[in-house]
Amino acid sequence: MSFIITVIAMIIAYLIGSVSSAIIVCRLMNLPDPRSQGSKNPGATNVLRIGGKKAAIITLLGDTLKGFLPVLIVVLLDLNSMTIAAVAFAAFLGHLYPIFFKFEGGKGVATAIGTLIAVSWPVSLCWFATWGIVAALFRYSSLASLTASVAAPFYIAYFTADINLIVVYIIMMMLLIIRHRSNIQKLMNGQESKIGEKKK
Repeated sequence: MSFIITVIAMIIAYLIGSVSSAIIVCRLMNLPDPRSQGSKNPGATNVLRIGGKKAAIITLLGDTLKGFLPVLIVVLLDLNSMTIAAVAFAAFLGHLYPIFFKFEGGKGVATAIGTLIAVSWPVSLCWFATWGIVAALFRYSSLASLTASVAAPFYIAYFTADINLIVVYIIMMMLLIIRHRSNIQKLMNGQESKIGEKKK
């Protein structure tokens, strides 16, 4: 029975994760499809670029909530850590490869953070602290996100020592790094835009 519950919860989480906040917000606000403009990534950063702060904030909240809510529900239901980890992964995967939008999803940072907040608030606080420090020192949002995300499994290991969560978040962060490969290349070439600068 627990296996069936886990599978059902994963399917629901994946479907929720597949709701692309960026595309929906852009359609509602009569903005260009984010998959065809700017970086062509359906995420908050690209929405900021093509639609401004209001659209970007709504997108960011939407992407965060679709990771937060499914995980929060299984946490409140006191389900086992394997189910919690599986649901977090499913919601994250839905954002990366949304079934409703031809599997063209975003890079996953906001959705991953949403799951982390529901899993462990100390871990999420450490993530935000890491992001803030790196962003303040180097002024690269992508570098800050990548650094904080790479550190996340270590924070999970420290605060929860739960092997299911550790393994799943290592996989999630590896996927997140892969999705940021263009940003990594730009960082290496000195071409990545800094916080507050226009995109090059």
